[in-house]
Amino acid sequence: MTTENEDWQDDDVVDFGGSKPDDGELDMTPMVDVTFLLLIFFVMTAAFTIQTSLPIPTPQSEEASTQSIPDDKDEDPEFITVKVDAENVFWVMGEDGLDVECANVKDLRIQMRLVRSDLGDPDKLIVEANEEALHQQVIAAIDAGMVIGVDQVQLMTVQEDNINY
Repeated sequence: MTTENEDWQDDDVVDFGGSKPDDGELDMTPMVDVTFLLLIFFVMTAAFTIQTSLPIPTPQSEEASTQSIPDDKDEDPEFITVKVDAENVFWVMGEDGLDVECANVKDLRIQMRLVRSDLGDPDKLIVEANEEALHQQVIAAIDAGMVIGVDQVQLMTVQEDNINY
């Protein structure tokens, strides 16, 4: 005689899927979704800045050249002169022919704006840099010229004895 209990144990076994063999694969869809969301986040939050640059002509020869710069700047206010000495100090030649020392880049910009307005808004900048001056200071002088609206830049390397302060 068979009872209902015995029939139930054999026929009505519930399969929860645990007996399937594991194939070892991982679903990559959620990982790809997260990757695309991160990509979109970084693209949207990136700060895009326009890089400004001022083209400077490269020297044509290795030999030193001599250039004539007018000594009387009151009669020929065509340019602003900024000097960078061996100690990386900025000097701006004023309207009266005297050099004004600038302690930092902010002071340099202020002094260059004053000199530019006094000279009648020239569009040329001459940077006289000592051969021992840091390139960072020379570039800072050129950048200050760009900020005040100078269009042309002439770069000169001078010996220590050629700069008069």
